[in-house]
Amino acid sequence: MCGIVGLFAKSSEIEESLGRHLGAMLEQMSDRGPDSAGVAVYRDPAPSGSSKLTLFSADPLQDWDALASELGQAFGGSPALETRSSHAVFVVDAEADEAEAWVRQAHPELRVMSAGQTIEIYKETGRPEEFVRRFALDDFHGTHALGHTRMATESRVTTEGSHPFSTGLDLCLVHNGSLSNHNRLREKLRREGVEFQTENDTEVAAGYLAWRLREGASLEQALVGCLDDLDGFYTFLVGTVDGFAVLRDPIACKPAVLAETDDWVAMGSEWRAISVLPGASEARAWEPAPGVVYAWERQKV
Repeated sequence: MCGIVGLFAKSSEIEESLGRHLGAMLEQMSDRGPDSAGVAVYRDPAPSGSSKLTLFSADPLQDWDALASELGQAFGGSPALETRSSHAVFVVDAEADEAEAWVRQAHPELRVMSAGQTIEIYKETGRPEEFVRRFALDDFHGTHALGHTRMATESRVTTEGSHPFSTGLDLCLVHNGSLSNHNRLREKLRREGVEFQTENDTEVAAGYLAWRLREGASLEQALVGCLDDLDGFYTFLVGTVDGFAVLRDPIACKPAVLAETDDWVAMGSEWRAISVLPGASEARAWEPAPGVVYAWERQKV
């Protein structure tokens, strides 16, 4: 079943309280996805020449300070570090792909949740309400964010198998639905150099988008390609450094609602997730049409 939420800030007031609003939306989707929850928040861009890594450790005694020292030795400087529960965000004096490759080789026991300039991904098993408290979502500010509550159907309930999935810099995807050709597509994408960490079909969809973007497609072109290359039923919410986009498959059997005011754009699997936002009663709301890409980017708002 699963639940999706997304919030794009169009005013400074919403930016300052982005996490609080996102948490309220996520909690509304708890009964659609009680197994686990996750969010991608776009905030605090890394300085020029630096990048951000969000890492997960299953070890509750993980020594993040020691890892910061190692990163400093590898790339110079003193990496900034912020910890939240089982996750840590590092700002490293290196390009994101270089820093990510170093972590994967030097510390294969860690999971790179996201890499880029602004993205931070946090996800964990358990009830969404507990996730909101555990990761102190109320503290977050930012330009836009998306979230997911999961009811596992195609893979085990694990932190790694939760959404969002990121397979490209500052790119992530959450998904409600199921893909029928993900195994064949996974093998094709592996031959194209795309790496996968789980058996989740959503990671394959994220990998497909990353591959299309790498090949020169725009985000809209990559999403339109999903209509031909991905079999199944789905609602996708995709996050980028500038904004987010929504796509439903041509049958559109998975629910989705969009709404917009002068202060925000919001997406939810159900209206109740949007109804908790300020000014929701005056918002323009609609159901996204099947097979149509809806996108919002900062330079276009």
